[in-house]
Amino acid sequence: MEDTRIDPPKAAPEREMLEAFLDYHRATILLKLQGLSYADLRSTPTKSSMSLLGLVKHLAYVERHWFQIAFENRDLSVPWTKEDPDADFRIEANETTDEVIALYQTSIEESRKISTANSLETVVKMPGRDHTLRWILVHMIEETARHNGHADFLRETIDGQTGE
Repeated sequence: MEDTRIDPPKAAPEREMLEAFLDYHRATILLKLQGLSYADLRSTPTKSSMSLLGLVKHLAYVERHWFQIAFENRDLSVPWTKEDPDADFRIEANETTDEVIALYQTSIEESRKISTANSLETVVKMPGRDHTLRWILVHMIEETARHNGHADFLRETIDGQTGE
């Protein structure tokens, strides 16, 4: 696998550090897809229904949810519902690898624009809880890093490769 990620700086202002760590983890999840067939990317080799491509789809919609819907109050949809809370992890028969990756990359670009245009102290009013942009960035680092760990297990089960 070709690793083109940029390591986060060892010392930097807070915003630069947060955005660099998030970008590093965003690039990591895509790195874990390299060299696998469509069937491998869709496979669910553990007892869960999680797949590598499903993790990327989930992260695309989590980015959309926090930055575009919660933070900017855009009227956009997400696939999960109360009846089907894990729909964003599922790869539908008509979805291609390129489409899922493009969805993720588009979500990331929108998230970057929103983050860059706002102060870390900007507060998002949500029912029952308020969040700052800083909290959203930290949460997205945690969310993406956690799913990178899941991706390590999935990838190792598929072809024996592990990574950072």
